[in-house]
Amino acid sequence: MKAVTLTDGRLEVADLPTPRPGPGQLLLAVRRCGICGSDLHARKHADELADVLAVCGYPRYLRPAQQVVLGHEIYGDVVERGPSTTGRIRPGTPVVAVPLVRRDQQVDGIGLSADAPGGYAEHVVVQESLTLPVPNGLAPDIAALTEPLAVAWHAVNRAEVTKKDVAVVLGCGPVGLAVIAVLKSRGVATVVASDYSPARRALATRCGADVVVDPATGSPWSALDGHGFVTAMPVEYAAGIDAMEGLHRLPVPWWTAWRALDRLGATRPKRPVVFECVGVPGMIDSVLAAAPLHSRIIVVGVCMGADAFRPALAVNKDLDLRFVVGYTPLEFRDTLHALADGKLAVSHIVTGHVGLDGVDGAFTALADPEVHAKILIDPTIR
Repeated sequence: MKAVTLTDGRLEVADLPTPRPGPGQLLLAVRRCGICGSDLHARKHADELADVLAVCGYPRYLRPAQQVVLGHEIYGDVVERGPSTTGRIRPGTPVVAVPLVRRDQQVDGIGLSADAPGGYAEHVVVQESLTLPVPNGLAPDIAALTEPLAVAWHAVNRAEVTKKDVAVVLGCGPVGLAVIAVLKSRGVATVVASDYSPARRALATRCGADVVVDPATGSPWSALDGHGFVTAMPVEYAAGIDAMEGLHRLPVPWWTAWRALDRLGATRPKRPVVFECVGVPGMIDSVLAAAPLHSRIIVVGVCMGADAFRPALAVNKDLDLRFVVGYTPLEFRDTLHALADGKLAVSHIVTGHVGLDGVDGAFTALADPEVHAKILIDPTIR
């Protein structure tokens, strides 16, 4: 089969043996494979990522000197079933798959390890138990977005957002755009988006963002004015004294009244939910410094290498800082069906298609945010 390999930063089209599905596995003919930001990172920062994942207990992440077939945002048709499969998915069925594969009890990330070739190829092996038939005749370009949208779905779940919350999305690349789409599909009333790129701000609007800010000329934090968020510690302390003076005037002990208000949720501070989708050094610290007191901050962007932030900012502002990765199989399934039901406004995120011969050029093009958001590989394009 034809495949695109990455070795020492070089992307090359190569002839490789077509993989064979093992026990519990399926062989797919790849119809679409998205180019992910983690693929771009892998080309230049593979050792940094591999070192981090080794600390996390996974020592098989790709290394620069290895020949690796990238690609984990996969949509394809079932070609062959391996031994010990259930037979529930027939050959010819269009599917998407959680990009994990197990061989001899070792689990690898498809397209992220030399031991699990990915979807930058004509064929790829996936795990049957992690594979889902595509429903409702969903278009290939949309079905191929299941994996990156599932990342956003998980991030929004981890944020525990309600419809009444105000959400701030910093960075409108593919991940930020996906987060915006998921937030709006959940009925979140106010979504503020921020990006330096005019093209990506326009895409954020199409994904449903209610307020879109150019941080070169304005501040996303200013868009939070009027929502009742506290931005200075003395203001909160003064409000606390006012509240205590009022409670002392009641005919019951103040602590009894406070506990009753607690049960009603009346003492819960107002706070926005912030999604950091940029992933460059200094972003976390800048968010800690600028966000209102009590903000919940979800770090979705992957910062390469070491970074630094001031914990005292988070401590003194009582901030909630959460980091996210991946998704569960249920979140993956729910994302696929939300796409199939038309609940996610994401069709415009796909801005280009290339064949295997065009992958190297696509990596270059994706460096310019004014040109592309998401490029899909179609191995049938010649």
